[in-house]
Amino acid sequence: MPETQALEDFLRAKLDPVESRAEFPARGDGDLNGSPSPTGRELRPAAVLAPLILHDGAPRFLFTERAAHLSKHAGQISFPGGRIDPGDATPADAALRELEEEVGIAPGYVDLVGRFDAYETVTGFSVTPFVGIVRPGFSLRPDPGEVADVFEAPYDFLMNPANHQRQSREWQGVRRYFYAMPWQERYIWGATAGMLKSLHDRLYG
Repeated sequence: MPETQALEDFLRAKLDPVESRAEFPARGDGDLNGSPSPTGRELRPAAVLAPLILHDGAPRFLFTERAAHLSKHAGQISFPGGRIDPGDATPADAALRELEEEVGIAPGYVDLVGRFDAYETVTGFSVTPFVGIVRPGFSLRPDPGEVADVFEAPYDFLMNPANHQRQSREWQGVRRYFYAMPWQERYIWGATAGMLKSLHDRLYG
């Protein structure tokens, strides 16, 4: 559809090339807490994919809900992704590998359209985020060891600054501020919401 192609062209024009690489994280969990990125900490490399579905209805992103038994970030909403392994040739390869491992979408169903600003998490990761358009025909096979659920949320909702809430909570005795984008019964917050805010600023800021 023309509107779909226009959005894809817009994304390619605004995002960095897939093969490009940021020297340091430009955004991070500390941006709302007085320690904006880059902080100079030793960071572990990671990559995530923001899977964008443009067929069969309005554009929407695909997310995972992390399994409740995980030791870290249990039950949180995330983009598919994780740490970059030694066998990954590039961060993009890591993001595609994690997508297939977590939800069963093979790389052949994904057209990577670009990369946006690396993100520094409070837990010590430098996350390289990519946007990839998911082609029709894929089937979901979530890994129960990592993923409790897979769902989609509208692109227009997530890219609307009216839905970019600033919230706070106590963490290790300190009040921490973060972005949150609650959608229906889903609570998208923390690093995932921070990356969505970064993507919005890149595209529309």
